[in-house]
Amino acid sequence: MDERARPACSVSLLGGFECRHHGAPVALPLTSQRVVAFLALHERPVLRAHVAGVLWPDSSQRRASGNLRSALWRLARFPFTLLVASSTHLGVDPAVAVDLREFDRDVRAIGGGGTAPSPDVVNRLLLAGDLLPEWDEDWLTMEREAVRQLRFHVGELLSRELAGRGRFIEATRVALSLIAAEPLRESSHRSLIEVFLVEGNLVEALRQYGRYRDLVRAELGVEPSNALRQVLLDAMRARDGSNAALLPVIDLERDGGLAATGPRHT
Repeated sequence: MDERARPACSVSLLGGFECRHHGAPVALPLTSQRVVAFLALHERPVLRAHVAGVLWPDSSQRRASGNLRSALWRLARFPFTLLVASSTHLGVDPAVAVDLREFDRDVRAIGGGGTAPSPDVVNRLLLAGDLLPEWDEDWLTMEREAVRQLRFHVGELLSRELAGRGRFIEATRVALSLIAAEPLRESSHRSLIEVFLVEGNLVEALRQYGRYRDLVRAELGVEPSNALRQVLLDAMRARDGSNAALLPVIDLERDGGLAATGPRHT
């Protein structure tokens, strides 16, 4: 990005809180971090009373308002502007870049389809972490889970889109990042399996299925879904009977009758 176009201030929430001014990290007081983070979750300005009540729920209204004023005073001492304030409302300055808002724009762009995702979009998704993972705040619980689910759903969609465009390295990286974030999530393993199948690597797809099967058996005592097994069965049928050579790779007899529903050659 052209340095002249780069926002002077940025706030990161994904993977942990960070504030930067002209690229250099800035150490904000913890109370001020909480105010900035809470406001960064909202597209529009928020009532001061609501901010104080949410951030200091165990304090009286007067004490919570005092805590908020103190946090704002500390922010005002820095030689840059993060927030805009009126007598009734607070919000993040529109000139401040917030990674969560950029993430939301990427999600909408990927979900809309039609255009190839740029390498920058792919890298941002790969680097996106959980929302403020080290913070234990009640007001973050629903927001954090919403971001987490978005990351998985858009990541799985992105992996399929990249594979369909022949960008297999990127598609594999995205799918592997999802598996690393949640090893027991079947749809993430399916994303990687489907990348291998589109690429023409049936053996790799079967091996990945075997890894996932062994994992959920050991951790949960369950089997992969019939839908996932059917994906592999259809791929094996498309290989004109070559599944006989693949039987040692994955124990189809044990996997809920998968082999019994398809042709088996000896």
